Amino acid sequence: MATIFSRIAKGEIPSYKVAENEDYYAFLDISPMTEGHTLVIPKNVEDDYIFHLDEEVYMGLCAFARKVAMAIQAAVPCRRVGVAVLGMEVPHTHIHLIPLQSESDMDFRKEKLTLSQERFRSIADSIMREYEKL
Repeated sequence: MATIFSRIAKGEIPSYKVAENEDYYAFLDISPMTEGHTLVIPKNVEDDYIFHLDEEVYMGLCAFARKVAMAIQAAVPCRRVGVAVLGMEVPHTHIHLIPLQSESDMDFRKEKLTLSQERFRSIADSIMREYEKL
């Protein structure tokens, strides 16, 4: 059975896509820690642990995430983009890219933001535009 993230990447479940290629997909987290909080996934591999990925998929995922992070930093005011790999909540490898003003922005225990659909769309569009420039 496909994971929720596989279903998102296939377009079966709506998402706020920020970048995509043949093998990887990036979309806004619907319970973001900061505006621009993005999840990056491999589209064709559903393993739930990043270090189980074969080297080619792992390196491709990291390269794709790097490009998405550059787009986020260009689109969302932040000091830098933080990276976290937890993978405990959804059984599909995913990288969190989180725009940071301070280290406390990476505290996964804090209350998540509530954004309107229009705000999500605006952020996703801004990141996608920056990604397409790279």
